[in-house]
Amino acid sequence: MVWCPDWPVTAVGLADGVDIHAPVVVLRHNRVLACSPAARAEGVRRGLRKREAQGRCPQATVVEDDPGRDARAFEPVVAAVEDFAPGVEVIRPGVCAVAAQGPAGFYGGEERAAERLVEHIALHTGVEAQVGIADGTFAALLAARRGQIVPAGSTAAFLGDLDISTVDRPELVDILRRLGIRTLAQFAALPAGDVLARFGYDAAYAHQLASGVDDRPLAVRTPPPDLAVTGEYDPPLERVDMAAFAARALADRLHERLAGYGLAATRLGIEAHTAAGEELHRTWRHDGLLDAAALADRVRWQLDGWLTGRGRSRAVAGTFPGQEPRQPTAGIDRLRLIPDGLVRTSGMQPGLWGELGAADLRAHRALARVQGLLGPEAVLAVVLDGGRGYAQRVRLVPWGDERRPAGSSRPGEPGPVDQPWPGRLPPPAPATVLAQPVAVAVHTAGGTPVKVDPRGELVGEPAAVQLGQFGGPARGGGAGTVAVTGWAGPWPVQERWWAPAEAVTLTRLQLRLADGRGLLVAAGPDNGWLLEAVYD
Repeated sequence: MVWCPDWPVTAVGLADGVDIHAPVVVLRHNRVLACSPAARAEGVRRGLRKREAQGRCPQATVVEDDPGRDARAFEPVVAAVEDFAPGVEVIRPGVCAVAAQGPAGFYGGEERAAERLVEHIALHTGVEAQVGIADGTFAALLAARRGQIVPAGSTAAFLGDLDISTVDRPELVDILRRLGIRTLAQFAALPAGDVLARFGYDAAYAHQLASGVDDRPLAVRTPPPDLAVTGEYDPPLERVDMAAFAARALADRLHERLAGYGLAATRLGIEAHTAAGEELHRTWRHDGLLDAAALADRVRWQLDGWLTGRGRSRAVAGTFPGQEPRQPTAGIDRLRLIPDGLVRTSGMQPGLWGELGAADLRAHRALARVQGLLGPEAVLAVVLDGGRGYAQRVRLVPWGDERRPAGSSRPGEPGPVDQPWPGRLPPPAPATVLAQPVAVAVHTAGGTPVKVDPRGELVGEPAAVQLGQFGGPARGGGAGTVAVTGWAGPWPVQERWWAPAEAVTLTRLQLRLADGRGLLVAAGPDNGWLLEAVYD
């Protein structure tokens, strides 16, 4: 068994470039799924709630769980294991199994084979892995977590002293503990027939595992075909017209290869190697399927952005792993297209009213070309996230990326958007949210400032608002003092109170003015009021 410790954290580092040597926490359903060693050193443990984990380690980078990201990042590790020994079963991202007999015979023993496998994975992927060998996948995984090789026939003795919780069946474990059974050896000592009659088939299978009997054969996977296409160019591509011709030919080859397997891509990775030895990479994302024309356009636009930028300033175009994006200094002599986000050609549901119209397609092409010239961040789309304030609920993502709320595991899932948010403002939403809040003054009928006490309650009833230089986006004018005819709130918010440097303490208030407008104002700890949004 090959086990990669803290794989969700490792996958975040491989896919998103996060420093996994610093404190990193991966969350699933607002609880800690995995954390880096640096976070564990600060007291973070699996199963903690997000707030408690951040309280123990405020400086931790918090990332939402993404099973697709974990699986994609694990594929190179599986490929490295398949290079070492054929017949791999992927248990889950971060864990895979392979029969030990062949490698042990070839490399002169199980210990030597395990060492060579760990070295091979590290050399080809840079990932740290541990290998365990035992009779059966259950015992082999437990051995991998300890970096052990259990001699043949000694699996039952190895399992005997382990805690009963290792069977990973909480309800069964709870019952067994109440019966006084604490170890796998005690569980294995029970008569198999009695376990089946009392607890059922799943418990009987767990009893077999605890006894060291695991004769389930490996479910060997079929290695996926290599769908990437590569073009070599001598002389190197120096001009945009040469690059356009090469892009069309290479994209057609990729489309034909995908069509041969009944697949289509929703993402395209473009890798280029220059005559100066530079490596460039860019990933294009698309909401729908990339057909032959769309593949060719994106490759052509990307090459245009790379080649026409040479000689100018280092604008955003190519990305070097671990470095800032920059332009190539020489022509491109090798180009590789890597399809990603593969689906069956019948697996994408068209729109309710059909496909995109001609105008929409022209808009898509124009925006994608701008991205090819200026980089993905040049064109952004809006995604609605969860939050208490309206300004923090808006997140911008590059055009063509999957528009899903932060925290949702699949496109279309609501994630935290519709979940309860204590202190969240009720509907309706304001018509205008200010990019930068504007200072205003809220007074009582007697002219004294309205303040907020330490318990989040108002001191004084709002009667007038002094807008200062704010002209009001809802209608012209608005400077000076305007009477308040109604108000709602307050809504106090305390966020990240455990990290003083990042703590947010606000009290929001909705005001209805005499001129028909509505305002959303917020007071901070200093009792100074800020105008955040305007209702029509």
